Amino acid sequence: MLSSGTKAVGERVVLFSAPGGNGVAFVAGRRLGTAVTRNRARRVLRAAWREASTQVQSYDIVLVARSPITGARSTDLIGELQTLLRRSGAVE
Repeated sequence: MLSSGTKAVGERVVLFSAPGGNGVAFVAGRRLGTAVTRNRARRVLRAAWREASTQVQSYDIVLVARSPITGARSTDLIGELQTLLRRSGAVE
């Protein structure tokens, strides 16, 4: 998927997208910190995705949390996700 898709980098999130199904994955690596911190980052990404994904075409999406996501709220990420989705071509 990553070889045929596009990558869009934001301040707190990296978005990988490729044409295909409607799958989405939320990734928080160990560099973020403890399990509590990683789980919170994934929860925040999921909540922001619910709001930002209303116009997504038929794409597979992978959202990778970056370290500035710690302390962010889902409302902070909605605009960033929408921008990344437009940049990657998943939303018109």
